[in-house]
Amino acid sequence: MSVQSNKDAPGIPLGGDQPKIAESPDVFQLPTKCVKSAMDIQAWEHSEAYHELIGFINSVSMSIQGKKISSEVPKTAGVDKVLGLFGKLNAWVEEIPPVDQPQRFGNSAYRTWHQRMRENAEEMLLEILPEAKKGAIVELLAYFVDSFGNSTRIDYGTGHELAFVFFLCCLFKVGVFERSDQAAVGLQVFDKYLTFVRRLQLTYRMEPAGSHGVWSLDDYQFIPFIWGSAQLALNSPIEPAQFLDENIIARHKNDYMFISCIDYIQKVKTGHFAEHSNQLWSISAVQSWSKINSGLIKMYQKEVLAKFPVIQHVVFGTLMAFKPVKPGTLLSSVRLGFVPQSGGGRTALPKLDPPK
Repeated sequence: MSVQSNKDAPGIPLGGDQPKIAESPDVFQLPTKCVKSAMDIQAWEHSEAYHELIGFINSVSMSIQGKKISSEVPKTAGVDKVLGLFGKLNAWVEEIPPVDQPQRFGNSAYRTWHQRMRENAEEMLLEILPEAKKGAIVELLAYFVDSFGNSTRIDYGTGHELAFVFFLCCLFKVGVFERSDQAAVGLQVFDKYLTFVRRLQLTYRMEPAGSHGVWSLDDYQFIPFIWGSAQLALNSPIEPAQFLDENIIARHKNDYMFISCIDYIQKVKTGHFAEHSNQLWSISAVQSWSKINSGLIKMYQKEVLAKFPVIQHVVFGTLMAFKPVKPGTLLSSVRLGFVPQSGGGRTALPKLDPPK
């Protein structure tokens, strides 16, 4: 356990156009599992970490609506430092090719890659942390290492994706990212992560972790559908009914995360889309991207965040705390499809006290 002074941490953006500060704690600790049974899911849903997670997802959604992945957005040096991490991660994939083996899935070379990543992760993260915040490494390391799949099962799923979102939240709290970085984190950092984990999945033939089959959005991801629909919620060149069109996919897959997800699914799955991706097929009938976004948030809460098989593996420390929020604290919500006006009368979200 390390003691650091974090009074100036800019905190995690908590939803909508009026984000509130949730400061970094003074004491960091090794994150531990707190959801030991399905009975603990309710405590998780009333925890500071849960509220901050939903607030963060909504805040990034608001900041990236109407923007392409290639759009010029404000960013600080912290964004470039985190993007630089993927240079090493990609280089190790080049150095550790898949091995010849009889099994179709789960190439054992992934375990070698994962070990290389674990052995170097602490040094990599210390390089991006401000000097006064290096004590946070004990918490950041747990989320970062878990962001790229499981080396025993050689699988990847929404729980690993959630670990990376927790990692991003922590980077805001310890001051690597500033509030002005929200759009860059959604459009650049997360897209870089998404591209990389797809490479891991394909190179090492990773199994989906806890796939729901045709009733799930995707075997591996969920967040890019939320943030991808947010991109399209304002001034979208695409109607929801068009996202399965081959020409639309070819034209927009590099600009919008949602379309890139559809493109990826089309590449890795065979057969009729309605058969292998029934939920996504149904989404194409929804009238607006803002409605799709709000529906996906609810689906994420129900199908991922409320599922014990996923949340049992989540660890909590002081940055992402399991302690309950104050009674009466409302969960963040966001309405997309418009440009928020300052002083527009929207209710400010309640401030979460920093963990003690």
